Parts: sequence; structure tokens; C-alpha cells
Amino acid sequence: MELNLSTLAKHFSDEAAAWELVEKMRWPNGPVCPHCGDVGRAYFLKPRNGTRTTTTGRVTYRRLWKCAACRKKFSVLVGTIFERSQVPLSKWLLALYLMSASKNGVAANELRRILGVTQPTAWFMAHRLREAMCASSFETMRGTIVADETWIGGNPARMNHKTRERWEKSQRGSSNTAKTPVLSLINAATGEVRSKIVTDIAGPTLRKAIAEQVDIAGSVLWTDEGRGYRHFGKEFIAHNTVNHSQDEYVDYTTGASTNKAENFFAQLARSLDGTFHHVSKEHLPRYLDEFDFRFSTRKMSDTARMERIIDQAEGRRLTYRRVTAA
Repeated sequence: MELNLSTLAKHFSDEAAAWELVEKMRWPNGPVCPHCGDVGRAYFLKPRNGTRTTTTGRVTYRRLWKCAACRKKFSVLVGTIFERSQVPLSKWLLALYLMSASKNGVAANELRRILGVTQPTAWFMAHRLREAMCASSFETMRGTIVADETWIGGNPARMNHKTRERWEKSQRGSSNTAKTPVLSLINAATGEVRSKIVTDIAGPTLRKAIAEQVDIAGSVLWTDEGRGYRHFGKEFIAHNTVNHSQDEYVDYTTGASTNKAENFFAQLARSLDGTFHHVSKEHLPRYLDEFDFRFSTRKMSDTARMERIIDQAEGRRLTYRRVTAA
């Protein structure tokens, strides 16, 4: 069934239905025990009096299972970003849908208004969902790789006096810009994008960042005429460039182009500026994870994207202290 606001409406208002939907999406082949990994042998524990309550007497719709193999109890939320959250699962489901379906992302204040939660809660929920959008492990990229960099942040000249003063003290004279350099690598065949903050765009820095993600000896590199790539471009099977300073955007001889990266950066810039307005350098990596995920899955349906996030939510425990300490 294709999920949209119309088909999901009952799950947003019915907590029991929300639990059943998440179980169906996370366990398509039956309950999986998070303790021993046994599949399909767990059985549902029905409440004795028809309703399940917490130790404080509050009614809870949590669906509890027991593994026939290890005899331990669990729910569909154990070991995921949703575990031990006090926010109803129906609200998590709505937040998940909004962040899956929105092309430009969803601001914490917008989540606050829609979900009826506090701003810190909405902000934390969004970060937990971004944590699930980041894949736990990456296979090495190979093939034709498009590499380009962009700068994210404000112009110091436009800062108010106090903000500029704080920024200048934090920089200690090491830089003349408040912008943060970001390198993005895109697999030209699959459309997968991986972005990372870098300290600068010098050759050694770019090579190190690319080598962590790319099989250099087995790939072709497409870039612009940036000097940083010249130092290690010969290590690839081929290094093809386009000269933007001469209005060249596609090399029709080799097919080289950085248009995929430019498209990604355009969407990223519009979203950060229009939706979030300001993103600190400390939290920027998670926002990059969000937009990497959305761009890489842009051809998926909203339903498939939701299922991917729930699948990747396993093994991700993100505490509020850990987020605020970033």
C-alpha cells in the first residue's frame, strides 16, 4: 500500500494503529528478536485486562512480544532511535512522513506546530531521524565519481556587531570567512551522494577525504578545474575536467560534467537558507546526512523512503546530551 497523508491519517490519530504499522514496516517477515536475532518465533503478549498500563497507571499502547528462543521481552522500538521516547509513536510516524516526503526538509518550529510538542522535543526528534538517515556503513564507491565542493555559512560582512565579534574571537585570525567548506562525491551511475565537512580545499585534504570513500585506482574522476584535484587526479583511471571559467559545463569528448553536484548544491543551499535559515557548523554533518539521503533516494516513493529510514533506525541510540554536546 502506498502511504500518503490520506492513507496514514488513521495511524496519526490512533496510537494502536501506529504501532501495528511500524511493526509491519520493520518486520515484513515477522517479529525479529533484538536480543538473539531469532525471526518469526516471538509471540504477542496480550494485556490481561484488555489494556496495558505503565507503573504510574497511565494507559500505554505499547505492543509487547516475547521471544520463544531466548525468553526475553521486547517491542518494535527496542534498539532503534525511537526507544525510550516519551513522544507517542503516532507523532513519530507523522514526523517521519513529513521528513521523508518534504523535498526541502522540515524546520523544528514547523514540527512543533504540527505535532503539538515543545521546540526542544521537535528539534531532538528531527536529529534522531537524521541519525537514521545516515547509513551505518558505506561500501567503497567506484565507477565514475563526480567531486565538487561548496561553502556553507554566512558572510561576516553581514553579521551584526556582537555576532561578528564572537566569530572573530573564535577564529583567532585563522580565517577570513565564516563559511564552512563541504566536499560532495556523487556516483554518476547510481546518483548516490556523500558529503563531508573538510578543513580546506587543498589537494592533500581533498585526497584524504576522497580516499576514505572511493576506490581511487578503480574509478574515473570528474571535477571542475580546481587546483586541489590536480595533485592526485593522475591516481585515478582518468581525471576529466570541465572549465567553468570558460563557460564549459560539459566536456562532450569525455562526457565529464559536475552538473549533478551543482544540482545537489542548489537544492542544499535553497533548503538550508529557506527552511532552516541558519545551521551551526557543529550540527551541519547531520543536516548533510539528511540531504545526502534525500538526494540519493530521490527516485524512491515516499513509502519506500519511510521504510528505508525505519530499517536504518536499528542500532541507533541518540541521547539529547550527545546531540547538544556536538
